[in-house]
Amino acid sequence: MTVPTTGRRERKKAATRQKIADTALRLFLERGYDAVGIRDVASEADVAVTTLFSHFASKEALVFERDGDFEQRLTQAVIDRAQHEPLIPALRREIHALVRHCTTNGAAPIWRLIDESPALREYEESMRLRHAESLATALVAAPDLQQSATACRTIARFVIDAYSLAREAVDPQAAVDEIFHMIEAAWKVTCPSASGRRGSDGSRLRA
Repeated sequence: MTVPTTGRRERKKAATRQKIADTALRLFLERGYDAVGIRDVASEADVAVTTLFSHFASKEALVFERDGDFEQRLTQAVIDRAQHEPLIPALRREIHALVRHCTTNGAAPIWRLIDESPALREYEESMRLRHAESLATALVAAPDLQQSATACRTIARFVIDAYSLAREAVDPQAAVDEIFHMIEAAWKVTCPSASGRRGSDGSRLRA
């Protein structure tokens, strides 16, 4: 079967992006973040600097190459839920997946790299705030949720912070569950009276 040209092109772009990210991370870990420049990464990855910037907006973004994927997965957990699927368990699954990704064997040197760099710590903080805003926007727009914008933004912050807190715990996965018990309780407090919230088929909507 002939593979569509668009499919090949997208796979090639994805492979180039991954090669750049892997090369950058290897150089950062070998030499130190501040000792490696964009041109060093581009040369080692055998791509032009303009190609590098077409995939990554900044040097810091090279370290957080799954940034966009995580943000999209969180918003899709809200948007793509099955009808009547509770919200909080859907978000908990995504945070569990992220924590697994960020606490695998070999992740510790990367987090040391981030912790030792003010630029990377600042980028991570701005990234988390952006993820929280994107998630809050999705929550506000969800037709089956009736919480206020303030409640949505608050819960979104809690969800994003759950990841940071859990990855530093002795048992990250257990920490995710513990934190989400509290998030679910807080979310329920913000719910309007369930008796007045029913779908078009007459069934009760669940947050």
